[in-house]
Amino acid sequence: MTDTKAPARLIWALGVTQIVGYGSLYYSFSILAPEMAGDFAVSLDTVFGMLSAALLIGGLVAPKAGRWADRFGAARLMVPGSIAAAAALACAAFSTNFMMFGASLIAMELASAFVLYSTAFAAIVQVGGSKAQRSIVHLTLIAGFASTLFWPLTATLHEHLDWREIYLVFAGLNAVICLPIHYWVGRFPREETEPRVVEAPHDTPPVTAPSRQNAIFLLMLGGFALEGFVLASVLVHMVPLLTALGLGAAGLMVSTLFGPSQVASRLLNMVFGGRLSQTVLAVISAGLLATALAVLLATTPWLPGLVLFAILFGLGSGLASIVGGTLPLELFGKQGYGARLGWVTAARQFSSALAPFAFAVLLQSWGAGPAVTLSIAGGLAAVVLFAAIAVARRKTVADGRMIAASSH
Repeated sequence: MTDTKAPARLIWALGVTQIVGYGSLYYSFSILAPEMAGDFAVSLDTVFGMLSAALLIGGLVAPKAGRWADRFGAARLMVPGSIAAAAALACAAFSTNFMMFGASLIAMELASAFVLYSTAFAAIVQVGGSKAQRSIVHLTLIAGFASTLFWPLTATLHEHLDWREIYLVFAGLNAVICLPIHYWVGRFPREETEPRVVEAPHDTPPVTAPSRQNAIFLLMLGGFALEGFVLASVLVHMVPLLTALGLGAAGLMVSTLFGPSQVASRLLNMVFGGRLSQTVLAVISAGLLATALAVLLATTPWLPGLVLFAILFGLGSGLASIVGGTLPLELFGKQGYGARLGWVTAARQFSSALAPFAFAVLLQSWGAGPAVTLSIAGGLAAVVLFAAIAVARRKTVADGRMIAASSH
């Protein structure tokens, strides 16, 4: 792997498309969903249930999208992805019934597999050489402003336009802004990849048996799936959860602290993260989520406890979005990176699709305390899986040194 990095203009350009992509395809949905439900005469739960189904179907496509990114070039896939995203948003806007709307949601999720983080990370890795990890951190820092920009933008537009007109505006943004940028990004040359399994110190040859490599990969998928479940459970049900815990209107403070905490975690990672391996950062991110929920449970209804919970949970969420792209690169290198990232996306998307429904059942059946306790257990289980990767990786390095010593 050569000592190059993705140009800054490439990172900024992809950052713009990630803001537009996440803002139009994801963050706007929760604001517009009540009007969608009323327009189609269905319950709000039905609208979100359709979104969950679309997420599951999108997760099925993610591994295939990753393999195509390896084969054809990730940046080249983002051009048809932008066209598909714009078309799907327009189809949703012109939907005459709920089934057509549901099909449009599925099309949006399929398109997202080709334009959002997983494909953008792969594009950076294919251009960025050995410094791609730092470039990924920079990209997540820029894209972290998607919710900050699109929540108020969508709310402001909603004061003057209905949800269909807003989706048409967002379709135009994908076509006019994202499509040309992705076409330009696709013209960057790809670096040649070399077979590489686990990145070890430079004086240690990476020697990893296929069985251990597969075990590490499965541990990684399990950790990300658990982390995704915890994140989706809490974020989707943040307001009803805090209400059930007796916090009432004070829970609104979370929305003002969570976003800045996410951005802060990415800034801290950019400044200090180079001193830690991505495996350690994965352990820290899962640990922060579990710690945040433990603080919430232990200090409710103490207001400073809620503030600390929001900050810790935001920090953990911000780190999770980074290590989702950097950990597979550190563990397995560039060869087959797109396919592995596709599986990571699928694992997260499956758990994120199931989490809101499962957590809602827990809240209603068991109450807020037991539901949060189970989420804490999920976060701690993710910590254990990521820590197991660190142990396996250390053993791989030790084996490599033994083989190197015996060959001299």
